[in-house]
Amino acid sequence: MNFENNISLKPFNTFGVDVIAEQFVSIHDEEMLEKIISKNGTQPLFIIGGGSNMLLTKDVNCLVVHINLKGISVVFEDNDFVQVKSAAGENWHDFVLWCLDRNYGGIENLALIPGSVGAAPIQNIGAYGVELKDVFVSCDAINKYSGEKKRFDRNNCDFGYRQSIFKGIEKGKWIITSVTFELSKTNHRLKTTYGAIQEHLDDMNIKEPSIRDIAQVVIGIRSTKLPDPKVLGNSGSFFKNPVVEKFKKDSLCIENADMPFFELTPETYKIPAAWLIEQSGFKGKRYGDCGVHNKQALVIVNYGNATGKEIFELASTIQNEVESKFGIRLEMEVNIL
Repeated sequence: MNFENNISLKPFNTFGVDVIAEQFVSIHDEEMLEKIISKNGTQPLFIIGGGSNMLLTKDVNCLVVHINLKGISVVFEDNDFVQVKSAAGENWHDFVLWCLDRNYGGIENLALIPGSVGAAPIQNIGAYGVELKDVFVSCDAINKYSGEKKRFDRNNCDFGYRQSIFKGIEKGKWIITSVTFELSKTNHRLKTTYGAIQEHLDDMNIKEPSIRDIAQVVIGIRSTKLPDPKVLGNSGSFFKNPVVEKFKKDSLCIENADMPFFELTPETYKIPAAWLIEQSGFKGKRYGDCGVHNKQALVIVNYGNATGKEIFELASTIQNEVESKFGIRLEMEVNIL
């Protein structure tokens, strides 16, 4: 194992924030990880994967373990379905492409989401009407304090909107090493009604889309709205879309007739956080070396040398302004560290 001291974590987080790790090691197999946990005892470990859903606001004064486990394999299949197991360190979008190449359906709407496969269940990633939980079978994990190995199936994970047990009562306890998905081989259940997917398919005169067609449309839409983290540091959507009760939605609609909303149940509604942020005057605004993206108000960006603290202060300002204007407190989707 190659331990390094005083290493910049700038290449390991999509915001491109430059903080220092006191000690750093990249893990390529589970045996290495088990040895580190056994040796480390009760000392803190900082786990990092693709670094796509975190904001680093300070140096990390402990051992940083980069999960770089690789490998994808089919563990079961029949005529209609296949179960695919991916190591946690695989890039999520590359995994989607791997599945598309084999005509495995179910995650085409999740194309181009940044991050690693291992982080996907933690966040219950979702986009364009699909969530990870829809195709999730199980994940294998190691307790980072005791070294205990455990398999979490769908019922164990307490999935919710951008939420799981790994962000709840088990937060910070487990290191996911692999994830298993169940995907379709035939009769793919395409989801084209969310967002502008169907509109783009109509423009392309595609009457019977394939899963690859869906993925290409999603990639195109995301590319026009969301900046590439390799070019402009960001972590995708910074805030969750708030869910409010019907009386709150009705009250807001009286003063904001053009406010978009989506019914979840007859008594609960989702309001786009991007609309709230834009109406509060932040879209496209720059504050020093950080700002709000000019094409998608949900995305806070690092123009080069912003610190994590500066980005967090901007996010907090947005929270306060939206709450003052609409009476809704936005919840940060990104983990603040």
